[in-house]
Amino acid sequence: MADNDGIVFSHILDRQAEGPFIGWKEVKEWNPEQGVLWLHLDYKNKEVQKWLSEESGIDPVLCEALIAEDTRPRVISLQNSLLLILRGINFNPGADPEDMVALRMWYDEHRIITMRHRKVMAIDDVHKALESGKGPATPAEFLVMVANRLVDRMADVVADIDDTVDELEETILTAESHELRSKLANVRRQSISLRRYMAPQRDVLARLQNERITWLSDIERGRIREVAERTARFIDDIDSARDRAAITQEELNNRLSEQMNKTMYILSIVAAVFLPLGLLTGLLGINVGGIPGTESKTAFTIVTLFLIGIAVVEVWIFKRRKWI
Repeated sequence: MADNDGIVFSHILDRQAEGPFIGWKEVKEWNPEQGVLWLHLDYKNKEVQKWLSEESGIDPVLCEALIAEDTRPRVISLQNSLLLILRGINFNPGADPEDMVALRMWYDEHRIITMRHRKVMAIDDVHKALESGKGPATPAEFLVMVANRLVDRMADVVADIDDTVDELEETILTAESHELRSKLANVRRQSISLRRYMAPQRDVLARLQNERITWLSDIERGRIREVAERTARFIDDIDSARDRAAITQEELNNRLSEQMNKTMYILSIVAAVFLPLGLLTGLLGINVGGIPGTESKTAFTIVTLFLIGIAVVEVWIFKRRKWI
């Protein structure tokens, strides 16, 4: 849907199957008797910002929070209204899932205002449900549905991270080291980024159940509690995946270090064997008079056999001392 005027979606929840309720003219003429109004807006649109500050009737402090550039999950209740900011997985083309999208929401008994700049799939789910006549009918049901959709999409990403760590643990003995290190670093980066927003989101949902909002019934509070618990489980899974990735990376580093030590040990043995041989050949190769054997045809063969003998003796000594 076009949102050049800042309105992405606009519905009357009590008239779900009757089509969207679009346009600033209808929005400004709306009254609570018509039903619960839902506006989904682009907070960067100038007309949206103007309407929000001048005509929405929302407290100026909450308006600033709704259009703030950088936000973290939070919940603020004021009288019988609620400001709720949550984060959703970023499924926009070319984006990283862990770069979570902020969804800013404001609720009261008769009106819902949700705001975003980048697309949020959970809101699209609610929009499609409303168009099919199966969407929420109250602000409380809307809140629970959005929170559930956000968490549902987190489940897939968390499961992918967990599966990736399982695969890396299994292939650490056979895969190329540079490939493993890159994958492990990516998993740890994803886990840290996701936890950065999911941890405060869990706390927000836990606090939300205790807010004194009259239009939030005990049933909806119970559903929110379940969403909070699911979020907490996902955070535990992320922490587990991150720790396992760290252990796997440490094991990989140990193996690489062990391989390096073996390589350096072999090179040291080779260098030790050839050091005296190089000394002798260097002495015999200097271009001065008096080098023995210069006139003998068998001198080269004798020297070669002598050097081979020295090398054999050195290897025997190394084995006797258990150096190799």
